[in-house]
Amino acid sequence: MFTGIVTDIGTVVAVTPRADDLRRLTLSCGYDRSTIVDGASIACSGTCLTVVAAGVDGGRTWFAVDAAAETLRLTTVGRWTVGTRVNLERSLKIGDELGGHLVTGHVDGLADLLARDDLGEMSKLTFRVPVRLARFVATKGSVTLAGVSLTVNEVAGDTFSVLLIPHTLQVTTLGDLASGDQVNLEVDLMARYAARLAEAV
Repeated sequence: MFTGIVTDIGTVVAVTPRADDLRRLTLSCGYDRSTIVDGASIACSGTCLTVVAAGVDGGRTWFAVDAAAETLRLTTVGRWTVGTRVNLERSLKIGDELGGHLVTGHVDGLADLLARDDLGEMSKLTFRVPVRLARFVATKGSVTLAGVSLTVNEVAGDTFSVLLIPHTLQVTTLGDLASGDQVNLEVDLMARYAARLAEAV
């Protein structure tokens, strides 16, 4: 479980095919090597991936993860190449501050960036979501984009907008986005369960 509060930006340093439906990705990061163990979960731009190896190279920590066919097909992970910058978040520990909202790291789909309006130091980003997910996005509700917990500003049909403050633009990869880009989307966990309960009534 995660909160959508990015704690580092990693960089893909190697992409190695392991089989037709499996790919190993190695990322460098600023985390302390001693805190990363095999089997640990790290959210990589919103996708929960399992550490299969870790080490230090040139004074910088690296860790490797395996991405299977479904992850490669349904998320942006399948497009990552050497040099891709990735939002990182370690999994929650009991007693950690819940600074964003509850995030599972299970990507629901891809959101298309329709427009970016830079408003002084802030930016307004407008996204289109798959129609099947639009009902889970509500004004003032929470959404996770590329692993970042954000508050929805406005909603119109299958589109919605978010406002990014200077801090978010500086410490995440969202500041790199341009119109036409796609990002991993996870809808709010509570919205998903509320809709399921409503269906059962």
